[in-house]
Amino acid sequence: MSATAASQPQSPRPGGAPEQAAARPPRVIQSEATTEIPVHLLFRDDPDDPVAVPLPPAVVRRRRGTGEQPRTPRRPAPTPTSASEAGPAESAARPVPDLDPSLAERRARVLPGLAGVLGGCAGVAGCTLSLWWAGMLPEPALRAAGLDGGGTGPGPAQWASLAASGTLGLFGFGGLARGRVGRAWVLSLFGRYRGTVRRTGLLWVNPLLLRRRVDVRLRHWRSEPMPAVDRDGVALRVVVLVVWRVKDPARATLAVEDHQEYLRECVEAATARVLSRLPADAFHDDAPALRDAPTLRDADAVGAALTRALAADVEAVGVEVFSARPTRIEYAPEVAAAMRRRRVAALDARHRDTVLTSVVDSVEDTVTRLTTRGLVELDDYERKALVKDLTVAFYTGHGEHR
Repeated sequence: MSATAASQPQSPRPGGAPEQAAARPPRVIQSEATTEIPVHLLFRDDPDDPVAVPLPPAVVRRRRGTGEQPRTPRRPAPTPTSASEAGPAESAARPVPDLDPSLAERRARVLPGLAGVLGGCAGVAGCTLSLWWAGMLPEPALRAAGLDGGGTGPGPAQWASLAASGTLGLFGFGGLARGRVGRAWVLSLFGRYRGTVRRTGLLWVNPLLLRRRVDVRLRHWRSEPMPAVDRDGVALRVVVLVVWRVKDPARATLAVEDHQEYLRECVEAATARVLSRLPADAFHDDAPALRDAPTLRDADAVGAALTRALAADVEAVGVEVFSARPTRIEYAPEVAAAMRRRRVAALDARHRDTVLTSVVDSVEDTVTRLTTRGLVELDDYERKALVKDLTVAFYTGHGEHR
């Protein structure tokens, strides 16, 4: 330490430690990619530090000459939905297939049928005049039309006029089409979607366009017995009735090879997925409190869950499902006899439990009335004997009246 620094007086602290004459400025860390950061902000323990240095917002930029790219913000991962929150229909979010956004339905450009008729007639008249001009019209046609046999012979002008008139006639009559109620046309040109026609009556459609007819009426489909299993792994046979229609003809035609076959496959998959969440029957011999648990015998709940699952699966291909309900749920032939015996045993056990509860309540009520009214005085041994005799008598009476 120099002599000048040593010769400066220092004022003592209350604790006896010397205090510096002037406070040092806060040290900072600075780099070419960050702003100035005070050191005391990096290593402080007290969040309510009174010493605070205002800082401008830090912005990280790309370093020059290094080729470093700025970081892109990451999207948060989707949190899976639990089975309790999703309900019985869907336990987790399922991926939706990505389709071409250009396949959204839009109206095609068509003309009234009268325009096509007029164009075709104009083409026929032009062909007739071109043939007469070229002197190629037959004699009977000349006599019928009252024309002379004039004509300069076929030449380039005559052939061009004949070709143009023939093309007009072909386009006029070839583009005529009849729109029907409940039908739609999906038009495409060289593999590109050009629009959908839902109009009825006589129309004129460009004959160069490829037409695909789609039925947009409300339809129903009854499946064949499909194999499935319940929550306990018991084999089942299920028949499902589906009410549906084509909502977007463009997607139903161009987004999938066969939308009807796609619907059938989705019905089978959704049925297997929904039925595997519930038991077919609630026997619950050892748990009477669970006898009212939901089962596959609740047709409304199962139908609602199946409708939601199937509608979500086929929505991407332009198919709308109104209802999908199982019309028959039965055990597979290989387990039907065993499950029938189990059901009979469960019903018999439930009946015995109900009868025994009734008998015990009757015995308790009888003994309580006899003792409270003072009709009899019983010790413990006599009470047990009376309870035993009354139980046998009441239970025998219930068995005789079954």
